[in-house]
Amino acid sequence: MARYQIPPDPRKEAKQRRSSTNGDKEPIPWRWLGMGLVVTIAGIGLMLAIINTMLARPPLDAPPLPPTVIILTAPPSPTPGPTPVVPTPTPIPTFTPVPTPNTAVAPPKITPGYYAEVINTDFLGVTVRGGPSVSNLSLAVAPEGALLLVLAGPEKGNDFLWWQVQLADGREGWVAGDFLQPAAAPR
Repeated sequence: MARYQIPPDPRKEAKQRRSSTNGDKEPIPWRWLGMGLVVTIAGIGLMLAIINTMLARPPLDAPPLPPTVIILTAPPSPTPGPTPVVPTPTPIPTFTPVPTPNTAVAPPKITPGYYAEVINTDFLGVTVRGGPSVSNLSLAVAPEGALLLVLAGPEKGNDFLWWQVQLADGREGWVAGDFLQPAAAPR
């Protein structure tokens, strides 16, 4: 049976041939280096000569252009005509503020913008409701003698006259007028 042998590496053989003829070092190609240097210097010289001739050329002769004159003119003024008749403007009405009511004195009857006192409840208080009717939701109970700011009213509902009021804590609701009397503002 034949044996397999690894073939010799051709790279090693070529290297061995070269080193045996020239020694261990590669020769320096002086001839080629010299020729490359001469060609480079000649190329640079040629480029400089071309650039110099282009820059030394006189500019092309072109006929001079006449100067452009810009004349500034104003638009024509309109011819005066008759003065138009302008109607006299109607005066704008001025706002007259509504005088602030004097709440230090109780009015003769319950009035919006003034205060009212809770009375005739046998110290049970009056129910403050969400609307002007006994069927509306109860929001609070104002105690006997409480001062309420009257906001609006009266409105009829369930045989009562109802007044929209504001409690001392800022809540608003409706109270039957039978349980209110006019009062002066708290001090």
